[in-house]
Amino acid sequence: MTSHNPVCKTAPARPDFFKLHNGEKAKLPFSDEEYGRRIEGLRTIISKNNLDAAIITSMHGIAYYSGFLYCAFGRPYACIVTRERCVTVSANIDGGQPWRRSVDENVIYTDWQRDNFWRAVLDLVGKGKRVGIEGDHLTLQQRDKLAEFLDADCSDIAPASMQQRMIKSREEIALIREGARIADIGGDAIRDAIHIGTREIDVAMAGRDAMELEIARSHPDSELRDSWVWFQSGLNTDGAHNPVTTRKLQAGDILSLNTFPMISGYYTALERTMFIGEPDPASLAVWEANVEAHELGLSLIREGAICSAICNEINSFFAERNLLQYRSFGYGHSFGVLSHYYGREAGLELREDIDTELVPGMVVSMEPMLTLPLGLDGAGGYREHDIVVLGEAGPENITGFPYGPQHNIIAC
Repeated sequence: MTSHNPVCKTAPARPDFFKLHNGEKAKLPFSDEEYGRRIEGLRTIISKNNLDAAIITSMHGIAYYSGFLYCAFGRPYACIVTRERCVTVSANIDGGQPWRRSVDENVIYTDWQRDNFWRAVLDLVGKGKRVGIEGDHLTLQQRDKLAEFLDADCSDIAPASMQQRMIKSREEIALIREGARIADIGGDAIRDAIHIGTREIDVAMAGRDAMELEIARSHPDSELRDSWVWFQSGLNTDGAHNPVTTRKLQAGDILSLNTFPMISGYYTALERTMFIGEPDPASLAVWEANVEAHELGLSLIREGAICSAICNEINSFFAERNLLQYRSFGYGHSFGVLSHYYGREAGLELREDIDTELVPGMVVSMEPMLTLPLGLDGAGGYREHDIVVLGEAGPENITGFPYGPQHNIIAC
């Protein structure tokens, strides 16, 4: 009896990379003209550095220039920009979604053999070229792969790309305004959910759900992912990025409200200090001092101001009150394509070592934080956070949720 072999002996060879235009292009968060402006800006960087191509590998870089925000899961991705083309390189596991979400071309690499990603990049760039890379993102392992496959002369263009991203367009600022509005909605939901005995996680979920529902309503074509809340209480307020716990709220607790809506990769934030019931005199004094520092900082954000100078003035304010030693981090940062796991415009942070001058088109936060450890009167973490747009008519605070003891003492 002869057995039947269902496998075809003449099956086609599996490709290293291919194209798949599955469906129609999706509506991206910005216009084709906006992406064209960004890509031309990158081509200017390419030209000034006498390069043949840019190999952008970071999540924020690829999203900024193409509209596609990848989910790595251990796989590499790229946006290849030459003087003629803009092509995202994505993994086969994503199917046609990267093409739908890319403003221009897309190439898919397969897992059939190791390093098909670099074979796809080689096909697009060529061997022995001068290429720009993101030196703050490309790992040592991937740098070695680039050398092996492309034999390229590399130049780090990450600082120049970051400088480009620091100046926001009208379309970007409009999206950031929407994020600030939705962050306030999350703040309202959190305030309503605060009760003695409620867990941090339950309060956080109320804020997150409210923001995601509003993003789905007002931005139905956006990618719905990554909005989050850090709601901290008691000891858990000592760090700005401490994760949510199952701790139950108690009378007298200091609270940190932190909402982070994400619209198509663009992050915004609202952060507020709160108390359950009247704070003790020591805590109230620290809180009021931090609010004063916050208002001072807001008054210093204006065209022509230098980041380090703003920082130094707030430092002096805290030093006069013997609080400077409790400052936790810099006083603010830029906004745009960033999250808690990708992106950072490090050249626009309000810190002692940043001498960037503020100009129209920049968007920065003001967020002083003091942390007093257990054992001191007023122990806890105190933080306020507003977003300021530097427009042609001057600075504008786009955060609406109120701050300070007059508004954020929650009755027991």
